[in-house]
Amino acid sequence: MQGELQRVLSHLFGQPVEVQCAGRTDAGVHARGQVAHLDVTGPPDPVDARRINRALPDDIRVTGMRTAPQGFDARFSAIWRRYGYRVADNGLGPDPLHRRHTLAWHRPLDLDTMNTAARDLLGEHDFAPFCKHREFATTVRALQRLEWARDDDDVAVMTVQADAFCHSMVRSLVGVMLPVGEGRRPVEWPAQVLRSGEKDSAVTTMPPHPLTLEAVGYPPDDQLLARQRETRSLRTLGA
Repeated sequence: MQGELQRVLSHLFGQPVEVQCAGRTDAGVHARGQVAHLDVTGPPDPVDARRINRALPDDIRVTGMRTAPQGFDARFSAIWRRYGYRVADNGLGPDPLHRRHTLAWHRPLDLDTMNTAARDLLGEHDFAPFCKHREFATTVRALQRLEWARDDDDVAVMTVQADAFCHSMVRSLVGVMLPVGEGRRPVEWPAQVLRSGEKDSAVTTMPPHPLTLEAVGYPPDDQLLARQRETRSLRTLGA
């Protein structure tokens, strides 16, 4: 997505531009709440979303655009990101029209048990057991929301929100919750994995296609720059 946007916008604005997104999603993950910004030099030619969309591939759409306030950065000013992960556990598989963003799971899930397990993961922790290792990168995150519910089609949907996520974190959280939901693991297991501080080979990193970035949140305009500085600093647990 980022590369296509840069290509189209560079052409329309008549100058090279670099697009900064709120979050880089794993390959195969969807996003309908993505936020991006770019800097332009001088007064740009008038460009609206419809003109941009005519030049973009069919799987990318700009839904709105405006001049950003001073201090705004799509990535570093964000205070939360929210994702959804869809699982069809009815034994029949997902609706064929939704198969590209729903996981087929052939054993029924107890969402109440999964929500009980999820509560022990909330708060600020080192989520290294659920993240792909990156040298010099912190894995400390503040998990603000983690809950399962059924939508109108009886699909199990995990909603997860945090100040930020590290690589593969959400898909690994799904992987630690599903065995609890089907009764193969005790309700305490996800918290035990978290406290261990180490990867557990029994935790599966689930496929990316059922995962969607739904929304990104930002502070009031007068706090954008302060949030940038806070995000750019290397965080340690308890700092």
